[in-house]
Amino acid sequence: MADDVIPDIPTDVPTSARLYGWTLGGKDNFEVDRKFGLASIPHFPEIVDIARQNRLFLYRVVRYLAREAGIRQFVDMGCGLPTDQNVHQVAQKFAPDARVLYVDIDPIVLAHARALLAGDGSTVVITADMRDPQAVLDHPDTKRLIDFDEPLAVLYLSVGHHLLDADDPRRVLHHVIDRAVPGSHLAFTQIVSSDPERRAQMDAVANAAGMPWKTRSTAEVDALLEGLEPVEPGLGDINDWRPDPDQPPLAPVPEELKQYVGASKLRNDLHEYGGLLRKP
Repeated sequence: MADDVIPDIPTDVPTSARLYGWTLGGKDNFEVDRKFGLASIPHFPEIVDIARQNRLFLYRVVRYLAREAGIRQFVDMGCGLPTDQNVHQVAQKFAPDARVLYVDIDPIVLAHARALLAGDGSTVVITADMRDPQAVLDHPDTKRLIDFDEPLAVLYLSVGHHLLDADDPRRVLHHVIDRAVPGSHLAFTQIVSSDPERRAQMDAVANAAGMPWKTRSTAEVDALLEGLEPVEPGLGDINDWRPDPDQPPLAPVPEELKQYVGASKLRNDLHEYGGLLRKP
């Protein structure tokens, strides 16, 4: 990680990592992110709940992988900015020998992760594009940390909607897991809607801001993940994946977003869909 050069951090366009961190109560964002969020979220008010629900799902799925599935190595694609209950913190809580490779294209993630992970040889972050999984596999940190002779977990949490059809998302999602041994797992979530007009509207807003986005139907997501075995209770609304009211809470919602909390209960067509799948 020390050899990576941090490129200039873009502040003229919003980024998913910074927006996601903002909804979780993070401070590492810029005016361009907040301006875009405050302009677009009123049209999709469920977004605030969805982001926070996804973070809670992350805790439950990583806990399951470390404690019940015996996974000791994790590749977190599109990891986003460090916050509370990061993958390595959850995994190492239940399996102290767990190793975590974080991958994100936003250079601000690398900048902040360097401080968080200083001296932690079991956890590294690389700046790479999840749409180019072979480049991730070829990175020297990946080769040092991840052993493909052992089961691993690949996480694509709340990033599936950033894979456009032109990116060949099925190829992207299966590239690493196809090279893993049986018993490896893939965790996946993305925003879905059954309303074609709402999907098109959301795609137009995000893409116009320079943020690649593809809202899908549940059937389209199922097709992307075909060939892997869903872990009970299967694919669905992530709120229904092994809910746990006693799991650690999230940081408070930013004051300017509090009015949108609970919107997903009123308009629940737009939601985060996914789950955990196992390689046979």
